[in-house]
Amino acid sequence: MNNYKIQRDAFIEYLQIEKNASPYTVKYYEKDLEGFFNFLNAEEAGGLEQVGYNEVRLYLTVLFDRKLDRRTVSRKLSSLRSFYKFLDREGYVSTNPFAHVKLPKANKPIPDFLYQEELKKLFEVNDLSDPLGQRDQALLETLYATGIRVSECQGMHLNNIDFSVGTMLIKGKGNKERYIPFGRFAEIALETYIHDGRNQLLQKFQVPTTHVFLNAKGRPLTARGMRLILNKMVEKAALTVHVHPHKLRHTFATHLLNEGADLRSVQELLGHETLSSTQIYTHVTKDRLRSVYMNTHPRANGHNSDQRGDQRGK
Repeated sequence: MNNYKIQRDAFIEYLQIEKNASPYTVKYYEKDLEGFFNFLNAEEAGGLEQVGYNEVRLYLTVLFDRKLDRRTVSRKLSSLRSFYKFLDREGYVSTNPFAHVKLPKANKPIPDFLYQEELKKLFEVNDLSDPLGQRDQALLETLYATGIRVSECQGMHLNNIDFSVGTMLIKGKGNKERYIPFGRFAEIALETYIHDGRNQLLQKFQVPTTHVFLNAKGRPLTARGMRLILNKMVEKAALTVHVHPHKLRHTFATHLLNEGADLRSVQELLGHETLSSTQIYTHVTKDRLRSVYMNTHPRANGHNSDQRGDQRGK
């Protein structure tokens, strides 16, 4: 037990310092490691250095017997593979029993997004003469204009916005920074809120902060608060769809691709490390691709080919 705790703590420190992992990521690593150690203890399998192929296969069986989905199992295996890679590097173990275990393919759900008609209703529900209405409008415009994560939006400060060039400096996962442009509608909503509504909130409650989005008490708005705000907008707009901050991120990516943006540019804007993470949005471009094909391919329809036949006859 003591050896395990020492090795686990060393790995967590490595994640926090060397890998600069977020608290959210570290929490899941800790949970996955604890579950595996409990399994070893229940099976009386010995220490971490004694784990081999048979123990790994048995652990997989236990996970699937618990009816865990393939995505969760994949995450747990990935956590343990990284853990043992670290142990091997530091000399705690001589081999990594997870090194050659194939991860089960996770079924990637098709991302849900909003249509233009649904968005239009959302953009029309806020009272722009009210400080909170200005804030809500700025929040909605920002999420849709940039596709940033709710955690990135929650952590945004005034000096992260450069109105002179229309960009935001966003701190993403692992504190990786990226610049994201924003358009005229977001600019107007943000300037109105920052110079009017936000100042009213600060003056009323006298709580100094540089966070962009504030709650009714003038304190930084939480991620949960942002979700509640979106839910209230949906109620006002009488929409039957469920809207959450990540759905606006899906909508941002989907609309860009539908209008012809290239995949790598969208990848950079979203802050995805791999292109495969961005490719889940390409399913929605099929209608657009068909339209492009039908309008441009020489033999896509009879009209164009008949015209060329007429020209050859001349």
